Amino acid sequence: MQATLIRRQRRKQMPGILAVATLLAGAWAPLAQAHAAAVGDWITTWAATPGPRWSDELPAPFDVPEVLDNQTVLQFTRISVGGDRVRVVLSNQFGSKPVTIGAASVALAAGRGIDAASMHALTWNGHHTVVIPPGAPMLSDPVELAAPALSTLAISFYLPDKTGLSTVHWDGRSTGLISAPGNMTTAASFQPVTTTQSRLFLSSVLVDARPASQSVVFLADSITDGYCSKPDANDRWPDHVAERLQAEGHPDVAVVNEAYSGDRVLTNGMGTDALSRFDMSVLSHPRVSTIVMMMGINDIGWPGPHATTPTDPEPTAEDIETGYQQIIARAHLHGLRFIAVTLTPFIDTFKGTPGYGYYTPAKEKIRRAVNQWIRTSGAADGVIDFDRLLDDPAHPGHLLAADDCGDHLHPNDRGYKAMADAVDLKLLVGH
Repeated sequence: MQATLIRRQRRKQMPGILAVATLLAGAWAPLAQAHAAAVGDWITTWAATPGPRWSDELPAPFDVPEVLDNQTVLQFTRISVGGDRVRVVLSNQFGSKPVTIGAASVALAAGRGIDAASMHALTWNGHHTVVIPPGAPMLSDPVELAAPALSTLAISFYLPDKTGLSTVHWDGRSTGLISAPGNMTTAASFQPVTTTQSRLFLSSVLVDARPASQSVVFLADSITDGYCSKPDANDRWPDHVAERLQAEGHPDVAVVNEAYSGDRVLTNGMGTDALSRFDMSVLSHPRVSTIVMMMGINDIGWPGPHATTPTDPEPTAEDIETGYQQIIARAHLHGLRFIAVTLTPFIDTFKGTPGYGYYTPAKEKIRRAVNQWIRTSGAADGVIDFDRLLDDPAHPGHLLAADDCGDHLHPNDRGYKAMADAVDLKLLVGH
């Protein structure tokens, strides 16, 4: 099922006005063409979902400095599709105060440093500094930088003032460097005073799009965010999907990973729930053709005695299905395809830890009911069945031991690669 949007315009024949309009159109055409050439056409090639700092009542430590002052942050991102021009988005989505960026730069990475010959300063309307209002993203001017597909960019920015780190992608799986005092945005390398595995303010990278370009947005939780995968190795399953797209004849299909560890369909927690962040995480990106959604296991696992949020109401399978139906309807209103992913096995999740209540037999019944609905309802435009892929046939409901990172919920690097290898790419590109 694919939505098709047809727009029809009817004009009355009004010779005098039509003649004037034609003259004006002819006069403005060269200016419009020049403007289009300057502005260009863009596609998101990489993303990291912004999230807020969470409260101390959640068991996972946030483990990100609260404040930086007169310091530079250097972060590395492996893009999916390539281009000859680059733009960077910094986000103050969850800030309550403006954030001042004193300087910023982008370059091709050289290991854990910078290829100095490729370094370009980032600007905003021609200015090297910018103030990001609370709740806002800030899109840089285009930079002439040839960035091949699957290449790694080094992006740095300088915080000249005391700045609260309020907008963070917590589980970045990539080592960011934080400098001693000073502006290091033009340095090929620097000795960090500390590092972080989280993304700080950096939310997306865009490149100039070729005519056939389209993007696939992954709206998901920690299993898609790559929890348990090796840091700095790009071993999330969408990373491997991006590699397959490049290798198997789809070089202009971008992978936009809008997963956030701990995320839920219905309720905020470690991140913003899917219903609330749909516009930010999906519709804000240009050229989106398809959404891949794998979420709901935290809706099931978090509530209840001895679980993550014991006072939260426990949802039914129908509650989660209703959330999915809302997102599917919103996707279809915008002409987007929706691919649903079954929830993977989770028996004995966090066994031997204080969070063992994440799994119960009653919760397993909810998971199975949601998966049955995903497979049979026909609500989605396609289904990826990772439940069957990762289920242990000798112990149904358990994650395959060879693919288990040890907590009985998250796959290891081998499991993430198996997930990507099992995806039918035709589901993602629509043909």
